[in-house]
Amino acid sequence: MTAAEPRRLIVAITGASGAIYGVRLLQRLREIGGIETHLIVSAAGVLNAHQELGLKRGDLESLADVVHNVNDIAAPPASGSFRTIGMAIAPCSVKTLAACATGLADNLITRAADVCFKERRRVVLMLRETPLNLAHIRAMETVTLMGGVVFPPVPAFYQRPTSIEQMVDHSLSRVLDLFGIDNALAPRWGGMDGGAE
Repeated sequence: MTAAEPRRLIVAITGASGAIYGVRLLQRLREIGGIETHLIVSAAGVLNAHQELGLKRGDLESLADVVHNVNDIAAPPASGSFRTIGMAIAPCSVKTLAACATGLADNLITRAADVCFKERRRVVLMLRETPLNLAHIRAMETVTLMGGVVFPPVPAFYQRPTSIEQMVDHSLSRVLDLFGIDNALAPRWGGMDGGAE
């Protein structure tokens, strides 16, 4: 990117459970600064954000610098000439995972991911599904071979979190690390405290 271009990150919110990951990612990026966020939300993502967090589409859109319609496959993120540092799909449904793995590109979320893959940009998929069947596992393998990072937001308990927000921020800290975005959302591992004896 040239000095005049902002560092851009595409954030997609799909219909999997875990809308809080996309919402807090946008909030944290705004707090950190220096990253222009481009939001794409699926129809199911809007429904789920309302179900889980009581948020409406406008609430989600107010968190981003730029908002793109999921059906607008002519939007800037649909082109490789639109330079970004990559894309985070938070949360990522298995439907979106499967579309990414097969290059379906049937909406702007999957097209933007396809562009990032072909341009060798980082794509992080915060996959929310359990247990996994063989189709899910094979799709994860394919996305990984394409250069993507499958990142199920598994909570870490060694930091003894006392809130859902702390568990979410721990996962998001690791996601931001994958994009080279400095953050202090969670304490860094410093080794065992030695008090187990």
